[in-house]
Amino acid sequence: MSAENRPSALERAAATARELVPIDWDALRHFGAEPVPNHLKRWWWCLGGTPLYLFIIQVVTGALLTFYYVPSPETAYASVDAITNEIRFGWFIRSIHKWSANFMIIAVFLHMLRVYFTGAYRHPRQLNWVIGLGLLACTLTFGFTGYSLVYEQLSFWGATVACNLADAVPVVGPHIAHFLRGGPEVGAQTLTRFYVLHIGILPTAMFALIGLHVLLIRLHGVTELKFEDESDEGSHSHFPFWPHHATTELLIGVSLMYLLTLTALIFPVGLGAPADPTVTPAHIKPEWYFYASFRLLKLTSLDTSVALTAALGGGALFWPWIESRLRAMGIPEGFSVALGVFAFFGFLILTVWEAISLH
Repeated sequence: MSAENRPSALERAAATARELVPIDWDALRHFGAEPVPNHLKRWWWCLGGTPLYLFIIQVVTGALLTFYYVPSPETAYASVDAITNEIRFGWFIRSIHKWSANFMIIAVFLHMLRVYFTGAYRHPRQLNWVIGLGLLACTLTFGFTGYSLVYEQLSFWGATVACNLADAVPVVGPHIAHFLRGGPEVGAQTLTRFYVLHIGILPTAMFALIGLHVLLIRLHGVTELKFEDESDEGSHSHFPFWPHHATTELLIGVSLMYLLTLTALIFPVGLGAPADPTVTPAHIKPEWYFYASFRLLKLTSLDTSVALTAALGGGALFWPWIESRLRAMGIPEGFSVALGVFAFFGFLILTVWEAISLH
């Protein structure tokens, strides 16, 4: 072979790479060129990818925190104190981890609202709605278990109240509460179980649900939406995923990192008093995303609060089928929107009420 026809070093390296990783590059290019609906040019309709970015950030920062965290009642608080005040950049990593968890809850909640009010949960996407609720439940449980791992006074008593709420659930409640506590009361076994949930079981469940969620989106396609400022032709136009939509998603990810960094610098996460099982705080407060449930508990009895929460959760889970049945009975489509607005403002009022209350 002449020197002119001899492949270059770069070409030889590319050929070797193709042999080592036999990927169908044509299929990959076809996947990247898949058209997506025109409405996804509006970034606020792309909220589905935002929680995924935040989850990845939490996985990375959480892995760094586990190098220093010790999950036992005697050392948990001290290890968090060391991370916050002694380990280099520990306060920053902890703040990024904490704020990304809060932002992820907001992003998942807003995404669920968008799906609900645009009717994207209807046939044939009912199963993806259920998976989305599963992702929301996992996200809230992430926040609750992570908050409890700090083992400060408010987080300890917040975990105690949560276990008591679980205990009030009929039939299965006492078993769930005993499993979470690891015994009759919150203690060393509780902390260990929350730690296993937080770094093992919940991440595994999240990855599985995200995989199913993305798979169903890929199989069903993205819901087509039509806007008043678009013509009939424009409302059904598409643009390629790569590089247009991928670039939008990348910009969202970069913006999130900038916002998280800025928030962590301005509002670094602090640390309260260490947990003391013998002293009940005057004002027990859960994390803000449980304010509505906590206010409902104050307004009603324990059994009533649990029953209402279970009814609302079950109604949300099976809503695609419930609504389909209601529409078959002649209930207008606007009923779903009105019910959603009522539920949203009810949640908002209870949350703000609890946030500004002193007791």
